[in-house]
Amino acid sequence: MEIRRSTEEAEDNHVMQISGSNGIVHNMEFMPQAYLRNQYSSEIDIHEEFVSSYPQEDAPLPIFLKFEDVEYKVRKSQASSANLVRTMVSKVVTHTNPDQDGYKHILKGITGSTGPGEILALMGPSGSGKTTLLKIMGGRLIDNVKGKLTYNDIPYSPSVKRRIGFVTQDDVLLPQLTVEETLAFAAFLRLPNSMSKEQKYGKVEMIIKELGLERCRRTRVGGGFVKGISGGERKRTSIAYEILVDPSLLLLDEPTSGLDSTSATKLLHILQGVAKAGRTVITTIHQPSSRMFHMFDKLLLISEGHPAFYGKARESMDYFSSLRILPEIAMNPAEFLLDLATGQVSDISLPDELLATKTSQPDSDDVIVKYLQLRYKTDLEPKEKEENHRNRKAPEHLQIAIQVKKDWTLSWWDQFLIIFRRTFRERRRDYFDKLRLVQSLGVAVVLGLLWWKSKTDTEAHLRDQVGLMFYICIFWTSSSLFGAVYVFPFEKIYLVKERKADMYRLSVYYVCSTLCDMVAHVLYPTIFMIIVYFMAGFKRTIPCFLFTLLTILLIAITSQGAGEFLGASVLSIKRAGMIASSVLMLFLLTGGYYVQHIPKFMQWLKYLSFMHYGFRLLLKVQYTGDQLFECESKGGCRTLQTSSSFDTVNLNGGLQELWFLLAMAFGYRLCAYFCLRRKISICHL
Repeated sequence: MEIRRSTEEAEDNHVMQISGSNGIVHNMEFMPQAYLRNQYSSEIDIHEEFVSSYPQEDAPLPIFLKFEDVEYKVRKSQASSANLVRTMVSKVVTHTNPDQDGYKHILKGITGSTGPGEILALMGPSGSGKTTLLKIMGGRLIDNVKGKLTYNDIPYSPSVKRRIGFVTQDDVLLPQLTVEETLAFAAFLRLPNSMSKEQKYGKVEMIIKELGLERCRRTRVGGGFVKGISGGERKRTSIAYEILVDPSLLLLDEPTSGLDSTSATKLLHILQGVAKAGRTVITTIHQPSSRMFHMFDKLLLISEGHPAFYGKARESMDYFSSLRILPEIAMNPAEFLLDLATGQVSDISLPDELLATKTSQPDSDDVIVKYLQLRYKTDLEPKEKEENHRNRKAPEHLQIAIQVKKDWTLSWWDQFLIIFRRTFRERRRDYFDKLRLVQSLGVAVVLGLLWWKSKTDTEAHLRDQVGLMFYICIFWTSSSLFGAVYVFPFEKIYLVKERKADMYRLSVYYVCSTLCDMVAHVLYPTIFMIIVYFMAGFKRTIPCFLFTLLTILLIAITSQGAGEFLGASVLSIKRAGMIASSVLMLFLLTGGYYVQHIPKFMQWLKYLSFMHYGFRLLLKVQYTGDQLFECESKGGCRTLQTSSSFDTVNLNGGLQELWFLLAMAFGYRLCAYFCLRRKISICHL
């Protein structure tokens, strides 16, 4: 290969004359191996101050992270089965080219290491694989990963999970909580139970002051359509949320995106303080300023999934100078490195042999990138593997400590009390929304006026009142179903983030969510029925009113459970709404009002409909089979059981529908919990 041959020739030279754009000739020692010896000789073997400080009080467990030959691939989207031509072409190409195995390779052999007290920056153009590598380091991606990744020379395990803090590029914070509430609830959930409430509040106060969040501490976080704090304040809140519990390994994905240069530099100063406290900090960065670039301890430059440089950030320019690759004009080091990673070498001087190869090849950008990848493989990677992966081992007591899994800091009940308070504060504005109250009151008054003091003395009047009963079922079924179906799809990102950090048990979250939402599903139907019941002229007895109200509440609570089940089964806002609409329509048709005599081969559908049981129960509560009506007709008085409205309902048949509704309310929630558990376990941020 011409590039390899030119590389070997270049290594035989000791002194090269490099001319800059200013015409000055620089006499540079072109000795990559000498450079490497100088570079690695200055590496600290093991950070003794951090190793010796553990296990002291308030000292995080030092984590030495090593990653070797890390590869990652994802399955390509399959061609549509309806498009036979594309399918056949894809199969032929895959058969003729064994490299195309149906996967897209994102990372292609990444090697490096870092330790406590250091900031490792992952840099590269968009789509190079920085975020993917960060997720692999944090244990967020496990499938289709090859290579070796160790924490204190121990492979990833669940015991490592709670020692990792992960700050995503998009700040995942509950928008309705204030900054102080966000951090306080995180402190109560994640800090050890041995700390008193005052100590936890003190830790929150310290973090707020350290990260400069005093001015916005009582302001809502916001996000989406909710007004809140600024982007920089939200990013600092996200970092505070993670460092609150002293993670040993802090991972940040593009923490400076959307921030001005001053805010970004201030944020990096904060990260330096976090690292100096004995933590290992790894961050992806797109294009930092010159000042920020020199604040990084180590740098990993990624190009098209391949490593192009790994080492100390301040020595990166020396390395490329040793390759006779230099900027011809004053240039930000980060900009220079990104240009090299993409093969854009305008205003950059190249060695003559590489320049000749570049001009002779049609795809010149690809030639530069492959050359840098080759030099990394031959110059940097072997030394890194030898120095930091083969000869250096973490102390034995750190290897043992990293395998000790942290127990839950709180009991189930303590977690329940905290999550219930947090969930209620987050959703209380929805529960006590004025528009929601006006809707319930308005519909109740309109129905009361339309059915004002309705009677059951004739078949027509009875049919009208039965119609009102069914409409009430429809109203609260649809209201509760759609009020619950979007809860889990909307909160999926928050739940995934907190579950990946093992903040609480999933059962605690689910029980708190469903109990808090019951506030609205009980309050508004109660107000609604108090108005409608007496305006519409239903039976004016206390037992009948209470049983009717209980039935409506049971219908609403069962509908809520069905909505949670549908939402948890797909965790998609669009699909959840479509499925809920279809299920609601099916349950309406089989509810027993529109069609009473369903064909035998379709009758099984009505037994799945909670509206079927709810409507029958309402009728049994409100009417009795021996009640008389049509007494002024020619045929004389008849019992209500003989009415065509009750052909399929035995009004004196007991209240077995109550037990069916209770079983369905519990069953839907049980299914929702297991669906949520399965979906969340395979979701990634």
